[in-house]
Amino acid sequence: MGRKAGGLYINPKKFGSLRKPCMKEMLTFLNCLALNHNSDEKCARQKELLSACMDAQEGKNKKPFSSINYHLQRLSRGRK
Repeated sequence: MGRKAGGLYINPKKFGSLRKPCMKEMLTFLNCLALNHNSDEKCARQKELLSACMDAQEGKNKKPFSSINYHLQRLSRGRK
């Protein structure tokens, strides 16, 4: 998919600073798996930490993040 000439577009990489819960735990678990050749038994501690973090996130109510590009395109259709 390419950009349309004259269309509105926002670079989504600029929104990369949004909070990503459990990212640190997931990275440590994946690194452990990579170092131990996908041996799940050797990474039990990291797996427990990731599971605990993910369980803690379930109770939080979050608004779904809508794509800013979708809304910009929707608004620009009304101007034409």
